[in-house]
Formats: sequence, C-alpha cells, structure tokens
Amino acid sequence: MKILAIDDQKLVLIPLEVRLKELGYDVITETDGVKGIELFNSFKPDLVIVDINMPTISGLEIVRHIREVKKSEIPIMILSGNTDDEMITQGFELGANDYMKKPLSLQEVCARTKRLIGAPDIDNKEKKFNNVLIQQRCVGVVIPCYDEEKRLLSKEFTDFIIKNSGYHLCFVNDGSKDNTLQVLNDLRKGREDFITVYDCEKNGGKAEAVRQGMLHMAKQDDLDYIGFLDADLSTDLADFDDLVSTIENSNYKIVSGSRISRMGADITKESARKVISLTINYIIRKILSMDFKDTQCGAKIFHKDVIDVSFGEKFVTQWIFDVEIFRRITLYYGLDKAKEMLCEQPLKRWIHADGSKLSMKDSVKIVGQLGQIAWFYRKGKKKTIKN
Repeated sequence: MKILAIDDQKLVLIPLEVRLKELGYDVITETDGVKGIELFNSFKPDLVIVDINMPTISGLEIVRHIREVKKSEIPIMILSGNTDDEMITQGFELGANDYMKKPLSLQEVCARTKRLIGAPDIDNKEKKFNNVLIQQRCVGVVIPCYDEEKRLLSKEFTDFIIKNSGYHLCFVNDGSKDNTLQVLNDLRKGREDFITVYDCEKNGGKAEAVRQGMLHMAKQDDLDYIGFLDADLSTDLADFDDLVSTIENSNYKIVSGSRISRMGADITKESARKVISLTINYIIRKILSMDFKDTQCGAKIFHKDVIDVSFGEKFVTQWIFDVEIFRRITLYYGLDKAKEMLCEQPLKRWIHADGSKLSMKDSVKIVGQLGQIAWFYRKGKKKTIKN
C-alpha cells in the first residue's frame, strides 16, 4: 500500500513518514506541491496526505487536480493548521475524504489511514505511538554550549524531539576547550534531520554564539519561529513549548520567558543573586522605558521576520545582549509598536543550575555594561539597526 505525503515543512513529514513505514506502508514525501503532483502521476499512490498552505500551489489545488484532472477517486486526507470552516467545507466539496486539524496525534493519523485504505499485513501493525504530535508550525531552537561536556542533558533533548514534531535543535559549540563538540556530534548521529551542530572554532561568548546560531537557523525556509535556550535546561523544554504556543496563537513577534515567582511555579534563585537582579532590573526598565520584570531569562522565541533586526549586527555586550535585542526593537519599530510586539510570559519552572559560569563579581560588571548599552543605543542613534 503506497502513500504520498505532501507538506512544505520537512519537519512535519519526517515523523509521519517514519511511523507509516514502520506500519508497513510504502511512503514517499514531497515538500513542493508541483513536484507532488508529478509524483502522484508516477508513484500512483493508494492514499494522498496533503497540507493546505504551501508556497507554490495549495493543497486544495492538488485535491482539485486529482479529482477533476486525473479523474481519480483514491482517498485524500488533508492535514492542516487552517481551521477556517469555509476552507474545510471547500476541501470536502472538492473531494477530500478526511480533514484533520493540526496539531494532532500521530496515533490518530495512523488510525485514520488504516480506516481509509486498510493496514499492511505485518507483525507490528498494532504498534502504537503515544504522545507524539504532528504540529502546525516548525521551530528552530538555538542552544549555546561552552564546556558543557559534563552538564549537557542529552536524553532530555532527544526525548523531546521524539515526542514533539516540528522542532529542530541547533547546538552551537562556542569554542569549547573540553569534549563538548564530540558530545554534540554523537548526539546528532542518526538525528541529522532534527539536530544541527554549529561549530565556532574560537570562543566568542554566549551573545555571539546565540547570534551566529539564530542567523544560521534563519536560513532554513521551513521554520516559522526561532528561539534560544540555555544548555543546562534551567528552563524546562515543556515551558519553552508554552512560549511557542503563545507566539503561534497571537500577534506577538517576541515571547520572552520570565522567572517571576508566582503561585504554582517552581522558581529558585540564590538569594544574593536575587538582590542584585532587582537592582539590575530597575536600571534595565529605565533604559528600555518598559516595565519588564525579567529580560535575562535564557528562553526566548522570535517570529522569523524580526531575526535580522534583532541579530543582524554584533552585540556591544557579552552577557546582557537580551537588553540590546529589546533596545534594537524599540529603535527600529518605535516604543509603542515594540510594546505591542513583545510579550513576557512567566515560566512554570526555572532552577539556578550548579556550575553557572556567571559569578557575583561578573554580575556587578553588568551594571557597567548597561551603561554601555544606554550610550551606544542612545535615542536617535540607529546606525547599528538593520534597515
């Protein structure tokens, strides 16, 4: 039994292809709608699975081609994030047999596939795939790494990408002196479609490592959003996914995690760090003219169209580049528009990780770096901001 799956986002197709093949189906995938039609003619599938929104031709045009041009009655299943009732009705009127709204469980897709065309007669046909979701968006996550050989929680990352489709992790090795690069390359083996290792030969600091990773990931056409996360996972991956859900279902361009203590949240900090954080935050709010509670949380997600403004130029400071990002946004779009674009979302969990490289002495230096930011991005100075 042959299945042709067409979706412009490869990260959506990969887990679908793997699971259907494990069930015994012969599967071909394609990210281009025009090429998908060509494959339909040559591959002669028993089922077509297609997305609606694609850049070349839409999924509805593919359905129309199969039904009206090819006069074929083979089953067609639409998987789409488009929940517009008129679009769904049009899909069925054109001849689709099923319409499933993303996000949805992979197990359900497999069950509906069996209902439409039956199941291959193989030993593992009853295999179940619990908790794996087909998402409607694809997300790149940059994780800066410097001497993380002993702290990198590899299993937590791999478990996450197995259960959450649509994620591509980019680990940036920031000129590590230990065996971090080898650990990252080992982590990537067999997961090349979901994990990238970007190697910086020289240590440039977290700010530059994140910047390089963000610009690298922005070159991938199938990503909708790109964010960054600390390698020690002081912010939980599930919490990061909540940030993605917020930006996906809103008009925000940047959603920033916040370590605000609140009922039901597991937020821990060293008491001394907490005191200096309050002082620094006061200065930051004055610089940004915004009531930000926490700019320095290492978990943020960006809409792709603000990546160049946020990361196009090198940062002035090494540690508090987050403040520079927000300052660049306010200079480029104006303060009122920037406030509409930015969202600060409290995390459910944040734990200060042992082995943090930022000492109390370093924290005091941040005050001086804030002075640098205030001067460099003073009002009216926009030469560093991308136009």
